[in-house]
This record gives sequence, structure tokens and C-alpha cells, in this order.
Amino acid sequence: MSDIWIVFAIIAAVIALFIWDRVPVIVVCVGCALALWATGILTIGQSLAGFGDPATIFVASLFVISAGMERSGVTAWVGQALIDKSGDSRVRLIVFMMLAVAVLSALISVNGAVAALLPVVVVLAVRLNRSPGRLLMPLVFAAHCGSLLLLTGSPVNVLVSEALLDSAGRNFNYFEFALAGIPAVIGGVVIAVFLGEKLLPARASKNLPSDLSRHAHTLVEQYRLSAEVQTLRIAEESPLIGKERRAFDLSDREGLALVSVREATGSAGPGRRDQLQAGDLVVVRGDSSAIGEFAQELGLFLVQEAEGTDAANNLFNRDSALAEVVIRPRSPLIGDHFFPGMVTPSGDLVVLAIQRGGQDLTAGTALEAGDTLLLQGTWEAMETRLEAAEVLVVDSPELVRRQALPMGPGAQTTLAILAVMVVLLATGLVPASVAGLLAAGAFLVSGVLNVDQVYRSINWTTVILVGAMMPLSVAIQQTGAAQLLAEGLVNWVGDSEPRVLLAGLFVLTAVLGQVISNTATALIIIPIAAVTATQMGIAPEPVLMAVCIAAAAAFMTPVATPTNLMVMEPGSYKFGDYWKFGLPFMVYFFFVAVFWVPLVWGF
Repeated sequence: MSDIWIVFAIIAAVIALFIWDRVPVIVVCVGCALALWATGILTIGQSLAGFGDPATIFVASLFVISAGMERSGVTAWVGQALIDKSGDSRVRLIVFMMLAVAVLSALISVNGAVAALLPVVVVLAVRLNRSPGRLLMPLVFAAHCGSLLLLTGSPVNVLVSEALLDSAGRNFNYFEFALAGIPAVIGGVVIAVFLGEKLLPARASKNLPSDLSRHAHTLVEQYRLSAEVQTLRIAEESPLIGKERRAFDLSDREGLALVSVREATGSAGPGRRDQLQAGDLVVVRGDSSAIGEFAQELGLFLVQEAEGTDAANNLFNRDSALAEVVIRPRSPLIGDHFFPGMVTPSGDLVVLAIQRGGQDLTAGTALEAGDTLLLQGTWEAMETRLEAAEVLVVDSPELVRRQALPMGPGAQTTLAILAVMVVLLATGLVPASVAGLLAAGAFLVSGVLNVDQVYRSINWTTVILVGAMMPLSVAIQQTGAAQLLAEGLVNWVGDSEPRVLLAGLFVLTAVLGQVISNTATALIIIPIAAVTATQMGIAPEPVLMAVCIAAAAAFMTPVATPTNLMVMEPGSYKFGDYWKFGLPFMVYFFFVAVFWVPLVWGF
């Protein structure tokens, strides 16, 4: 068997295994790379070279950047802005929602953007008495449209740009994708506004994601804390001025507990000053008489409601987190004596309240399985301590932060890092992979993310897929398989205009992209498209961009992308709902790829 037919056999096996979906994706991809080595098509160095390819590195860095935006509350801020702007208008909601998710997708990723806005959109649907099914599919499809706005929109964009560099000696620049992406987004919004009500179901949704946007207020009301938490400001003559914040101790004051100490500016983050100054805020919990005596003794004055914030915002903000935990059966904490206001044995969390069967426990009492505790502390302490097995966490602090804390700790740093990365990518001062690595490293060095969070943020399945499937693209070109297929396409097109080639490539890419990963599809089709353009003597730009648009057209099935599947249950969608609403999008994308693209990037 010739090398070409061996490559075709491997491609067929890979596609079949992807469709069968019984073998893990990474096993199929790594198996593909090893098969190319075992059959002698590629050397071992070539078979593994994809893992060190700049495109693979850039894709991995995008996941870190996405995590930084989510963790710092930038994506939550976008969601909050969506709530504020949309009001109760269906059209305004759809337009703002689709534009917001499109921009987010361009900056971070389709998966990250949809995951960030999905709970917000569900909450809006419930508030407006609308079916989530009328909103969630437009949300996902807008994310696919938005992935075409910038180089960072999807791994396929990166692969197409690298392929153009190999074919024509230049990349698609950072903003060049927007020439196709902007029409895609505008058309998608128009389709959703005018056809959404007719084509999308209005079924009752099941298992909706939790709305954590008012998480702190819910906990404060449940544990009846609103009247017990007060904010005090340090006066100019206070004896506390100059003392170390970490030495602040109220353990000897009965009925009074320190919740937090914040700088007057409200700033947070590593490297802040440790000495107390005039104007700093001291948040305490206790009865009003105890708080009054404490304030008078130490030169503090009560912050009036107009100047301060409510109890929920005092307890839950950029500095401090709230978490509700349940004492699990057989927990080593069972039998320990806890009481509201005490500091936990770790020394960095405060017990704000304890309940048993919905009733408050005020005196020191032995804990029992099923007791609930409301804890307060820094975000770092909360995330570290709650990983222990002694308790069950009701709502993950990380998930709460992403939904309920817009522009949280590190938000300003995140925006600065993003701005620098965009400048580097737009100007081409450094390769895309270097810009991505610098941005990812900046998130780590600045403390927005730690090492463990960086590792967890990377979707290793996607990274391995890209790295392991790249050798297949090399094999398609090296064996002459791309040449053979290109000649077949050229013969099929014949004397027809090049738009026929774009149409054929679009259909082939889009059909494959409904059943297997669009990234895997692109890695198979891109080398064929590039060689075909050379064979026909036309510029590679319109051909490669058409493939990129077709790869983004993952509209027809729920298994086409993880995000399509992500909204299936909360939207109560059936398989047929995807092709009904997806068909107009697919037709429009076909028009953009075949007729608009040649106007922008001439043949």
C-alpha cells in the first residue's frame, strides 16, 4: 500500500472513531500521531513535533488568559452590564446578549464566553418570564460568530494564520479576521431577532444553572445578619493608627467579632500596606451596644448608610468571601465546640453564624453532622481551607466569585495585561505564541492566577488534539495526499470560477464539523485547501478564510461543539432544534464564505 493510501486509511479511521465517540478524543489523536510513525510515514520527531508547535503553545496560553478574565471578574462585569442594559425588551436583550458573547468569544474563547454568560442569560429569562430555550441557542451561535472577530477567537484561527504564513509568507493579522467576523455577527443577530421566536422552542427548562448573582444577600438574609454587621471608620485621633492589621484582635471582647479590615480606598491584593491609617474601615459583627462601646473606646465612628454599604457588601467584596458549609458525616469536626464570632483553628476564617435545622446556635456548642456554618475570610484563605474533607461546600467560592463579583481582585491588572497582549498581536512585534506566553506569565507573576489554577485552566484535551493532529497535516502534504486531493478538486472545479472551489471546501468542512471537532476538521482540510489554491494559481487568503468560516459554522448538531451541548439541557432542546435554527445560520455563513470573502481577499 502506498504512503498516500496509508494516510487516507488513517484519516478514515480517525473520523470513524470521532463519530463513534467510544474512544477518548486524546487517545484517538495520540494514536493517530503514533500510527504515522509506526507506518513509517513520519519520523518520531515529526510525529511529536506538534506539541512544540507555536500554534499549540498559543492555544494553550489562550485558556490561561480566559481563566484570568473569569477569575478577576471581568467576565462577570460583562454579564452585569448585560443585565443593566437589556431591560425588559426581547430585542434589546438578544442584541446586547449576542454582541456581548461575541466580543468575549473573540477575546477569550467560545467555551469561556458561553460558560460565563450562560447563568446570567438563564436568570434574565426567568426574570422576564421567557423560556431560556429562546435565548440560549442564540447565545451559543453568537459565540461561534464572534470567534471570527479576532485571531484569539478560536484555535482554528491560529491554524489558518499559520497555514497562510507557510503558503504566502505572511500571517492574517490580529484584527484581519474581523473583516469576515463583523458581517457574521451582524447577520447572526438579525437572524436571531427575526427568526428566533418562530424556530426556537419555548419548552419548560430542567436543571437550570444556579443563579449566584445575589449569593451574599441570600446568605445574609438566611442567617439574619443584616442588623449585626456594622462598618466603622478609623478617626484621625484613634489609638489604632500605626498598629499592624494582622495584630488586630477582638477575641477578648464578648459578643464582638472582627469581620474584616479594609483600606479607605478599598484596594486589595498582594503587597498592600499592613499598618492601619485614618480612614480605614473596620467591619465588625455583634450587638449594637457592644459595637458602640468598642467604637467609643478606640476612636471609631459608624459609617452612615449613605456613605457605606449594606451587610452583604461588607461581608462579600473584593477583599472578603462568604461560604456556607455543611458538617459531613464522620467529619473530624464533629464534637468540636464552635460559636459565632470565633476564628477557625486555621486562624484565617471567621465563623459568622451556625445553624442546626434552620435554627441559629448562639452559644458554644458541639458540632453535629448536618450543621451549617457561614464562614467569612479572604478569597485565598477560603479557597485553600475549603479543599479539606471535613466539610461539604454548598456553593464553590470560585463559582460564586465568577458570577457575583464583577471587576474583583486583579481586574485592573487583567485589563492591563489584555491591552498589552492586543497591542503585541496587532503590531506583530512578537510572534503570537510569544504574546500569549507573556500574557499567561503576567497573570501568574501578578498573582491573578497561581500555578495550580494555571494548570487547571488549560483544556488539555484541546491542546493534545491540536498537537497530536498537526502531524497528520504534515503527512497529508509530505506524502502527496494533499496534492492528489487538490488535483481532484481542480479537475472538479474545471473551468468554473474559484467560488465553486470555496463552495466545495465550505460544504466539506461544515459537514465534517457537525460530527467531529472543528479543530480536527480544520487540521485535515487546511493543507488540502492550501495546495489546491496553489494548483489553481489563486491567492491562498480567500481559500483559507473560507475554511475558517466553515469550521466556525458548527450549528446543526448538539455534538458539534462542547458549547452546543452545554445549553441542551437548560434550554430543553432536542436534536432537531439545532438544525432548524442552525440552517439559516449555515446558509448565511455559506454566503459570507463564498461571496463576501472574495470581495475582501481577492483571488
